[in-house]
Formats: sequence, structure tokens, C-alpha cells
Amino acid sequence: MSATSRHDPVFAAVDLGATSGRVITGRVGPGDLELTEAHRFANTPVLLPDGLHWDVLALYQGMLEGLRAAARRGPVASVGIDTWAVDYGLLDADGSLLGLPFHYRDGRNTAAAEEVMARFDAQELYDVGGLQHLPFNTVFQLAAHRSSAQWPAARTLLLMPDLLVYWLTGSVGAEVTNASTTALFDARTGRWSDALIGRLGLERSLFPALREPGGRAGTLLPHVAEFTGLPADTPVTTVASHDTASAVAAVPATDPGCAYVSCGTWSLAGLELDAPVLTEESRAANFTNERGVDGTVRYLRNIMGMWLLEECRRTWEREGTPTSLAALLAEAERARPFAAVIDPDDPAFLAPGDMPARIRAALSRTGQATPDGPGGYVRCVLESLALAHRRTLREAAELAGRELTRIHLVGGGSRNELLCQWTADASGLPVTAGPAEATALGNVLLQARAHGLVGGLTDMRRLVARTQDLRHYTPRGDPGAWDRAADRLTGRG
Repeated sequence: MSATSRHDPVFAAVDLGATSGRVITGRVGPGDLELTEAHRFANTPVLLPDGLHWDVLALYQGMLEGLRAAARRGPVASVGIDTWAVDYGLLDADGSLLGLPFHYRDGRNTAAAEEVMARFDAQELYDVGGLQHLPFNTVFQLAAHRSSAQWPAARTLLLMPDLLVYWLTGSVGAEVTNASTTALFDARTGRWSDALIGRLGLERSLFPALREPGGRAGTLLPHVAEFTGLPADTPVTTVASHDTASAVAAVPATDPGCAYVSCGTWSLAGLELDAPVLTEESRAANFTNERGVDGTVRYLRNIMGMWLLEECRRTWEREGTPTSLAALLAEAERARPFAAVIDPDDPAFLAPGDMPARIRAALSRTGQATPDGPGGYVRCVLESLALAHRRTLREAAELAGRELTRIHLVGGGSRNELLCQWTADASGLPVTAGPAEATALGNVLLQARAHGLVGGLTDMRRLVARTQDLRHYTPRGDPGAWDRAADRLTGRG
């Protein structure tokens, strides 16, 4: 990573994930790109009598503290915000938030999804939004929300990053990469689907005007500027506010045969395309068509990612047997290969709770033995994720008419050498791992592009490839062993 000049512009990236939030400063100069973490804070959901919620006020306060820390380090040229997708807050006519936003893992969504799907043909919905069927898609959450006492007072729906932008600037809008995850966004036109919104009985006025990455959302409100120490005219730049869209923008891909896996709490595995794939075959395979930067399409499937491992660790810690990740990975490497494999997307794994018990139950249903100790569970999770990456990318390539030549694995999971190597082994393709901070890099680069410091996606990706630490893995071992493990999940083994 090159050393940047202290005179290069600095951009503040607010990056909120499912378990923590960070404010990261990025310094961008000719041929240089450098990140520094200014502040990190927890993202701890709150279980209330009516369900599981995000503590969005704590997240907002953590963001302000982070921006204040960034301001102390020197002038900040702009601020950009990215978060996870699908979740939202409702504002009343005064612009006040109507309750804490629900968490996508809240149990209310399953029944609502069934209710909506009973009224619509599945292909009809897919033909508009092109989304993978997930019970927490925004369209289903809204169906659940409509029975609440809050609903009649709702005047504006803001997805999570748009809500935080509103609190910083007072400006209302909907950034397109996140809007595309609602199932109420037309994958072909890149606009809200007025027809579908109307058929669902929703008010069109709930949905704000759309914003493309790279524009200016507004400037800081006076009280925000006073608290953070940033100048009141500091712009808040619209970035690719869906964290995966920002991460994909920073994938250092060089040819159309490259696939990506953005691996964190979720593994988002897929391809970057010029147009959506809205066929019945694509719907049946449960692929999603989400908006990327510059009108691109992120054709991917959501896979339950490192959530499985982290929930195992939380359970072991509650039981009084905390183990470091490094120790668990070393134990996993020594464990017996392919002793047990699971389908990471089994709905039983979605909610928080005792993950080892649920893995045991899934293995029992498929006639497999219980893993031997924590290392055995970790090996089961990582080998199963590698198989899921392989399966998903092969299906995506077939449905999109692509031939794959390389996998780029970015995000926090790229630090996990076992997962990277096993993804290469399972897929038979070389894997380039990194950058680990792809989301923050994409956020910063889109701000820098808005300020004229970098060019389009190709230039951004070349800069990432030149300046970030990347590792390369080539396939090794017996490919047939992975085939036999995959057969166990399909009933052929």
C-alpha cells in the first residue's frame, strides 16, 4: 500500500454492518489509496416485546462520534454512508421516526411473505424486481408492518442509509443500489415500480425520489456540524449505499470471466452484468438482480456466510468456553476433511441462537455424524461455505451465459485463509483474496470520483489492484472429494 500525501483529500466513509459500525477515513491521491479507522462501535440489536429491532439511535450516535474523530484528524472533503439492505424506518408528517426499525431477522416476516406470495404469481414478482425470494425482503416487511398502529401515520419510507443521511442533512431520498433490494424497484427501468406498489396497496408517496451514486445528498445540519466539528458546508455524497454494491465497486476484477464473493455476515456470490436475468430458470434458482454502480447489475445469491461461525462462537462463549478465532481455525485445519457438510441456506440457521445445536440437528436429518469438537464444527461450516460458493457461481455463470476464469473473494472473509483455499479447491478456479475492506474502499472511491479524483469503475478497480494487499490461491487436492461432499447435500451421496 503506497504512502499518500498529507495534502491529498480525505473522505469519511460511514460503514455499518450487522454487528458493528465504523467510520473510516480514506486518503486518495494520484496512484494512492489509504484507509485509516477513525472509530468503531458495536451494533447490538434490541429484543423488545413486539420483536427484534435495530438500535438506530445508538448507531447514529456512534456515527457522530466517528465523524468527530475523523474531523480531529484533519479536513474532511465529504461523508458517505453505506449499510446493509432491506430494512427501513418510517417517518411521520413531521419527519419524526415512528419507532425503532425492525431487524430483518425478526420472526414476523415469514407469515407476511406467505401472505404476499398467496396473492401473486412468483414469476410476476420476479419479472419486476428480479429478486431472490427471502422472507425479509422489504416488500414482505411492509406487509407485516401494515397491521401496526404506526402505519396510518407513516408518510415517508427511508432505507437505513437514507435515514442516516436524512438525520445528517435533512434531505430525503432513496439511493438506487439499496432501493433495488426492496422488490418494489423495477430491475429493467431502474425506477420504482408504480404498478406493483399500487397492487400491494401501498401509497406511492411513501417512496422518495431516487438518487444515483456520485451525487450530493446535501450538507450537514448546523447541530451536526457543531457536534462533529466538521464545517457546515461539508457535503454528504451519495455512494453505493448498499454495502455489497460498494464492495463490488472495489473488486479488483480485470476481465468478464471474474466472479466475486463478498464475504462477511453473508456471502454474496455472483457476477457483474450489464442487464438483469429475469428468466423463470433464474427465479427457480433463486438469484437476485440488484443495482450496481453505473447501471450495472449485481447478479448474485445471498448465502448465509460467516454468521454461522460467529453464532457458534457466541454460543461457546455463553457456555463458558471462549476460543480465539485463530485457535479455532488451527483446530479446523487439523480436523477430518468432509466429516460433515450442511446447506448454509437452511432457514433453521437464520435466527440468532444456539448454532451448534442447529448444525447437529441438520446433520442428524441427513444421516451425518456430529462434528468432533469446536474445530470440527468450524471445518463443517467453512467447507460447506466453499461448496455453496462453488454451487452458486457455477449456476450464475450458466444462467448468465458466462465462462468463469477467476473468483475474487473480498470482505472480512478474505482474511480467512482456509475459506479462501477451500473455495479455490471446491470450485477448481484460482481465487484472489482481498481487499478485506472492500466496502469502505468502494465508499471512499465513489466520493473521490464525485470530486473528480478518479475515473470510472475500471480506473477505480485498477487503483485498488495497485494499492491494496491481495493474496492468490490456486486449486489443490482431490476435486472428486468435493464432488462427493456436494452429493451428500443433494441426496446422491
